[in-house]
Amino acid sequence: MTDFTIHTQATAPEGSKKTLDAVVQAYGFLPNLMATFAESPAAVEAYAALSGIFDKSDFTAAERQIVLMTNNRLNNCTYCMAAHTTISKMQKVPADIIDALRAGTALADPKLEALRVFTAKVVEQRGFVDPADVEAFLAAGYSKANVLEVILGTGLKVLSNYTNHIAGTPVDGVFQANAWSADKTAAA
Repeated sequence: MTDFTIHTQATAPEGSKKTLDAVVQAYGFLPNLMATFAESPAAVEAYAALSGIFDKSDFTAAERQIVLMTNNRLNNCTYCMAAHTTISKMQKVPADIIDALRAGTALADPKLEALRVFTAKVVEQRGFVDPADVEAFLAAGYSKANVLEVILGTGLKVLSNYTNHIAGTPVDGVFQANAWSADKTAAA
């Protein structure tokens, strides 16, 4: 495996430092994912920008986490599952939703379940979603804009999930309490 540097604000390429400074200002620490992204000023800036843009979507905080965590689970990203479990708790996403997303089981709320199912179809079918599945998503109360926002959230997760797979990004200590493994989930 190729070793990737987990940069600090001091070791990061000059073009990454402004983004890293903003991340530390916002979160109080530099997550290993962003420290890894820092190797490429374009990648770290893109991830930070896309995250901010996704936060402006029509989705609630819980709905955004449904999109993100569904991607994380399907892409088997242990780093992002731990991080987004922590973030979901901070955003007061109900525990039953977090637990179901970690396990890949149905959500009790039919509208939220429609979002989880549609997101899974987008990921698993690489965007070649059957028109009937789009109609079912719309019939659940979502909009055509929301269809595109699921794709936006999926694009965001491709950046982070794939980076974590290739770089082997270690889970930060602040996320360790929410560590996740597909193997443990399958056994549950």
